[in-house]
Amino acid sequence: MNLPLKQYLALGLALSLTGCTLKGKEAPQEQTVAKRPVLTLAEQSVTLHADYPARIEGRVNVDIRPQVDGYLEKIFIEEGAYVRQGQPLFKIADAPYSEALHTAQANLSAARAALKSASLEVEKQTELVRNRVSSEFPLKAAKAALENAEANVAQQQAAVESARINVGFTVLRAPVSGYVGRIPRRVGNLASKTDAQALTQLTDISEVYAYFSLSEKDFLRLSSRRPDVPLPKVVAQLPPVDLVLADGTKYPHPGHIQLIDGQFDTQTGAIGVRAVFKNPAFLLRSGNTGRISLPETRAHALLVPTRATVDMQDKIFAFRVGPGNKAERVALRIAGKSGDHYVVESGLKPGDRIISAEVTTVTEGESFQPVATKE
Repeated sequence: MNLPLKQYLALGLALSLTGCTLKGKEAPQEQTVAKRPVLTLAEQSVTLHADYPARIEGRVNVDIRPQVDGYLEKIFIEEGAYVRQGQPLFKIADAPYSEALHTAQANLSAARAALKSASLEVEKQTELVRNRVSSEFPLKAAKAALENAEANVAQQQAAVESARINVGFTVLRAPVSGYVGRIPRRVGNLASKTDAQALTQLTDISEVYAYFSLSEKDFLRLSSRRPDVPLPKVVAQLPPVDLVLADGTKYPHPGHIQLIDGQFDTQTGAIGVRAVFKNPAFLLRSGNTGRISLPETRAHALLVPTRATVDMQDKIFAFRVGPGNKAERVALRIAGKSGDHYVVESGLKPGDRIISAEVTTVTEGESFQPVATKE
């Protein structure tokens, strides 16, 4: 069939319009919803560790000071050496003290001779009175002289002992076993018992004390662990504590809390605590610093992986699965950290579901498809 040109053009235009209409009526494509890993929170038992700056001191720190004056004649030890109790440390020239001892001994001998003479006089006067040759008065005078001689002997004996002690003081011995500190004086220097500076210091470090402070809040939390038990018993029942050294390594021997001060420091608002550690290898020295790691066990803790949180404006947030599987951003109050988990005090509760990974790509209010995961 032959159609006129106008009809061909009209037919082509109609077909073109029909095609455009069909394309415009195509169904829109469905938007895809992102899948997000989701973790259901449950209570767990966890041990938290709170760290406190600490300073270390030897169990005994003793200043070695002279008890008599004189020139240093000998120094038997070296700085940093280990000495045992009773070991000689210093020798002060003893010539004047030895001379004083000899003088006291001579005076004692003279006093004893005078005592013997007074005793003989009493015997003589007693015999004369018995034979009625003499009156009672010379006998009483002789007895008084005897008592005076006895007192003089006692006095001279004390002088001898005092002089002997002073001679003994010329050799300074170690009152405890420990390490020798700095020795500021040398042989020939004058040493006096009134000196402000000690000859040296001995430190017994077989055990060491670690001193640290608790805030009032931490102290109250510690006390509330056993509210029905007196604090000294609570302290005695505390678990062992760790000492973290200045280089970040953990000291191999755990210690224990020994005592807590009786009052708070009004300037700092903190209370002092002392822990004790064995030091068999003498690794720790007075003056060391470190950190005390104090454990606290929580039986019903809520743990949130750190990877499931995001820091924003100094706050920590997580994304909870809300109604309609929409992301809800919640602020968390953190009690502490256990490994790679935060211990949450508020903001979430057991049974809540949170997005557990890639939270930096989550937008608050976005819809997603939850995919259950486990730790």
